[in-house]
Amino acid sequence: MLKAVEIQSLSLSRGERVLFQGLSLRLSAGEAVALTGANGAGKTSLLRAVAGFIRPDEGTIAFRDANGEALDPDGARRDGVHLLGHLEGLKPTRTARQEFDFQTAWLGGADAARTAAIARLSLSPLMDLETRKLSAGQKRRLSLARLIVAPRVLWLLDEPLAPLDARWRAVAAEMMAAHLASGGMILAAVHDPLPVPARNLDLGGLA
Repeated sequence: MLKAVEIQSLSLSRGERVLFQGLSLRLSAGEAVALTGANGAGKTSLLRAVAGFIRPDEGTIAFRDANGEALDPDGARRDGVHLLGHLEGLKPTRTARQEFDFQTAWLGGADAARTAAIARLSLSPLMDLETRKLSAGQKRRLSLARLIVAPRVLWLLDEPLAPLDARWRAVAAEMMAAHLASGGMILAAVHDPLPVPARNLDLGGLA
């Protein structure tokens, strides 16, 4: 089971522009790291590299079990990682119910977890609406439900609180705290501080 992520001497670029070089980070069970820096510093790109969607120019990303042994990266990402991007990635003509049912089946979520996720994020009144009719905050709640319906150890979150009002920021904070308390890990790109204890990794960049 995934217990740690190790990033060693990582370099990423976008087109001809180098985002950062020589970045190293270890994230262990129960820990959160907040990625900060200017827009364009590479926060989102780092999340996508850990998720396996971007190939680094240099360096390594390793997933380790409780004994420190390396896990198969494809298996670790499939079974142990959630990526919630800045954009929700919802089909605009699907209802929230259709979208959530698809996500639940795709991620292997159980019926009991589906029911719990809907209740936790008060999604019932939204389920028959097309996702294009949802507000930004409602779309984020629908996306956050994935974290409950199909538990994964590592949460990669891109500005997770940005569209949420105070009530739902508090709920998201409770979800994060419970996840860390159970041995989960969070790597989040943020402008606002995370609502849980977190180390900070500043990627710098131009303002």
